Amino acid sequence: MKEFVWVMTTNYANLRGRARRREYWMFTLVVFILAVVIALIEAALGLATDTTYGPLSVLLTVVTFIPTLAVSIRRMHDTGRSGWWAIVPILILVLACFDSEPGTNRWGSNPKEKNAVPTTS
Repeated sequence: MKEFVWVMTTNYANLRGRARRREYWMFTLVVFILAVVIALIEAALGLATDTTYGPLSVLLTVVTFIPTLAVSIRRMHDTGRSGWWAIVPILILVLACFDSEPGTNRWGSNPKEKNAVPTTS
């Protein structure tokens, strides 16, 4: 949960630096759980139909779009790839599973290493 809060507050639109697997997957998990809970609430209240999304689902999508894109780009940076890979939906799920590129790469120091300098600017 702390990764979700970190991404939504401190790193909301940060496209620089690197994101560990844990940061990416915990953020993704929390967004998924929120989406399921919201969908169930909307279905119970009759706010969503089979062909339209409810207002809460739309709000969640709008609020999490930029942070999701940002953490995905930083995750690609951590694996040594360009952030452009993040726009390929299925491929990002596969590439996000890869381990961090060891040492410092062109996007910053490895966040796994001790004394790594955070790149939040």
